[in-house]
Amino acid sequence: MSGTSSPTWLLAASRRRTSYSGLRISDSERSEVADLLSKHYGDGRLDQAEFNERLDQAMKAKTYADLDGILVDLPRTEAEASEAPKATARRRHEHRHLRVLALTVFIVVAVATVAHALVWSLSN
Repeated sequence: MSGTSSPTWLLAASRRRTSYSGLRISDSERSEVADLLSKHYGDGRLDQAEFNERLDQAMKAKTYADLDGILVDLPRTEAEASEAPKATARRRHEHRHLRVLALTVFIVVAVATVAHALVWSLSN
């Protein structure tokens, strides 16, 4: 489903289908899909019958699996395209913090080890 107009959370869920497909979705997630469908309907990509059918499916969805395929044949919207780089930057930022934390822990352990070795050698 990559490259589709699926929201970021829906793409993540579909990529890890085995762990997410049975999880329940929220009202705001259903509304997000409905908003995307409305945008595509307004742009002329869906006719009235297709829009109504997909909107009904989205509003009745209880789990991520219930949304499978609902947006698969529609292009990404501008809002989603601008959200993808933000999500990538957020992940990069989080990974940087983890690397800094790991480096800090390594330095503290190394300094403690050297200090312990010096104290031990001076006492003998």
